[in-house]
Amino acid sequence: MSMKDSYGTFHVIENPDPGNNTPIPFSEQEAERALHFHRSLPCYKETELVSLPCTAEQMNVAGIFVKDESSRFGLKAFKGLGGSYSMFRILCEKLGLDEKTADYTTFLREDIRRECREIEFVTATDGNHGKGVSWAASLFGCKAHVFMPGGSVEVRRQAIEDAGNAVAEITELNYDETVQYAASLAEKNGWILIQDTSWEGYEKIPGWIIEGYLTLAAEADRQMNGTIPTHVFLQAGVGAMAGGIASYFISRGKGLKPFITIIEPKDAACIYQSVRMGDGEVHPVTGNPVTIMAGLNCGTPCGVVWPVIRDYADWFCACEDSVTEEGMRAYAFPVGIDPMIKSGESGAVTYGLLRKILQSDELRTLFHIDRDSVILLVNTEGDTDPDGYRRIISLQRG
Repeated sequence: MSMKDSYGTFHVIENPDPGNNTPIPFSEQEAERALHFHRSLPCYKETELVSLPCTAEQMNVAGIFVKDESSRFGLKAFKGLGGSYSMFRILCEKLGLDEKTADYTTFLREDIRRECREIEFVTATDGNHGKGVSWAASLFGCKAHVFMPGGSVEVRRQAIEDAGNAVAEITELNYDETVQYAASLAEKNGWILIQDTSWEGYEKIPGWIIEGYLTLAAEADRQMNGTIPTHVFLQAGVGAMAGGIASYFISRGKGLKPFITIIEPKDAACIYQSVRMGDGEVHPVTGNPVTIMAGLNCGTPCGVVWPVIRDYADWFCACEDSVTEEGMRAYAFPVGIDPMIKSGESGAVTYGLLRKILQSDELRTLFHIDRDSVILLVNTEGDTDPDGYRRIISLQRG
């Protein structure tokens, strides 16, 4: 790995030789299984793939597409995909059901609902994952306990409880410590840990969560009607969503891998830091990082997807909060007839960075972007902190 220069509000490391023999853990097959389950939910509705043709023309690229997850399941974020699918797989295994023939309707049977009422889950979260777990618990009739790191805002804690069937608590711990605390409570109380990061001995459930995220990739793939993105920009906390979506498009490309950029908050850039160390291993961010990108404020990369991200991503970026603020305002005040997108702090960092790249000849060259480039972004959340959202978009745009 070679480190590039700082570009003011963000830093870049380029992977000089992305793509090798590292197995791709997630593909179209896993995506189809997850999509089949999600379609059985009464509240399922495909989220929109938004085209920004005026911005694309202004920035001299062939297309910019945004998979807008701000309306997913009424949760304002994509995380319900992973929470619901992983809970489905866990319950099938625990209750002796065949996940290949079962779907959500199976869990409407009273005998199964009775068993589900005795099952309790626990998780740690920066917000959206916990909300997805709470909502999924209400779907299946289970209970959930959700713990949040210190510094989490009350509105996110309340949103977790409002979303479904969970009790949520803000701790005084950092993210990694909160994960460890949730794991210890699972062992002590006989609860089931449903966590979107992994470590040695805890890989199966995070893998199911990531498979749930593939639904958004499969939807976007179909919505693009045969157009294959040349560039995919993915924000990352532990990297579960980023690694899953990257795996899907690498597998889908059948040798035509899109350029993949992984983006994190500068002060919580555990993937960027791990890549920078250059030894192929994960390196956690310690202490108590502070960023408005709450959903990306994580300490240790997810081991399930780390090899794929490390070996196949083309660039790794660590961004200041101002980058996502610019992205939020650009989504909120679009160019020409481009539609407005409501994007929260963790959702807009990819767009903020993309705009900086597209306005610089040097950066366009670095990221191999030209007039034929087709760029895919994922807006992972809407205004999950409404007060914060209003404050940021009300600031005068530069």
